[in-house]
Amino acid sequence: MAAAGAGQTHREVQHYYGKELQKSGDLKTNACVTPARPLPQAVRDALGRVHEEVVARYYGCGPAIPERLAACRVLDLGSGSGRDCFVLSQLVGEQGHVTGIDMTEGQVEVAKKHIAYHMDKFGYRKPNVEFLQGYMEKLGDAGLADESYDIVISNCVVNLAPDKKAVLQEAYRVLKPGGEMYFSDVYASRRLSETVRKHRVLWAECLAGALYWRDLYSIAEEVGFSPPCLVTATPITVGNKELESIIGDCRFVSATFRLFKVPGSSRAGPGQVVYNGGIVGHERELVFDANFTFKEGEVVDVDAEMAAILQRSRFAEEFLIRAGGGNAAAPQGCCRKGVKEKIRDPFQLLERLAALGAACHPGGTCGPPGCCRAASDAPAPADASGAGGCGPSGVWLPLESE
Repeated sequence: MAAAGAGQTHREVQHYYGKELQKSGDLKTNACVTPARPLPQAVRDALGRVHEEVVARYYGCGPAIPERLAACRVLDLGSGSGRDCFVLSQLVGEQGHVTGIDMTEGQVEVAKKHIAYHMDKFGYRKPNVEFLQGYMEKLGDAGLADESYDIVISNCVVNLAPDKKAVLQEAYRVLKPGGEMYFSDVYASRRLSETVRKHRVLWAECLAGALYWRDLYSIAEEVGFSPPCLVTATPITVGNKELESIIGDCRFVSATFRLFKVPGSSRAGPGQVVYNGGIVGHERELVFDANFTFKEGEVVDVDAEMAAILQRSRFAEEFLIRAGGGNAAAPQGCCRKGVKEKIRDPFQLLERLAALGAACHPGGTCGPPGCCRAASDAPAPADASGAGGCGPSGVWLPLESE
């Protein structure tokens, strides 16, 4: 989109979210309030301490809260009224820091107004959260330095940016080596027509700017991220007949992905990992994404992509990792956690979950009916307060049995 067109889009979105919408009930479609899997208890507890005005002006497609957050520096792109930032403020603790950036002045004002309230509520001596007005395509203009954050999140806002590649480039720039971009957004089953893309309400309601899901993979590769890890997928129903007639047969999905700043040179080959159960709230099982679930003490074969992620990211301290794979003894039980064909298409994940129903967990391989719990029962990726701060610190280690 041309610069002039991008500027006009920004102005329209700012007006929509700053003036036309006063609460989530003012939205004209279901896209920005799509429910995801149930929130973990720690996140629900943190959300319960967020001011009601902040919650009322939340427009996400939810939730963008990863695991192991203690002492991390987190950046929220399109932070709006600050709901996720105030949740994250509790999860990173006083030793961590959260920055929210949003281009809509009215939303930023709401967030800033409630900083003191939340710091008092959390019992913090000084604020560990700040809010900036600015554009996620131009984080440098807001003073955000290279390699200054452990995690970048966003919740249903990348679709509002005319230049998605610029958003990912900026996220990559401000992330430390081994850092993660964890974000929920709206994706389309195909590339959208000009008629849809230019529709003002469909754009502001997160549909007209939705990426064709395959394009996320190509953009991430161009920017330098590791291949996206698909975490969750939830169908979107528009619920507005007039808008549905404009959209036609295109389908939309709310999906959560995680991208890691892991150099390609570090992806040496597949490996085997054992989760040590060290993440608070996920001691027995860590559902990393739709393809990998790690149970405490179990040997899991992982491909080169996942081996590099676990070795180079903040998760390194939580795993015993070794190069190679394929020969480890399978864990006892019906679900072997071996490397298998990955699900990368969020629409395929929806179909698979619908077909499997109560037969299997999305991160495992099914055996006899009933051997795995229902996909809907899988714990959502959540917050966790792991020991220490963030940053790559892992090395290839032998398994304890060797």
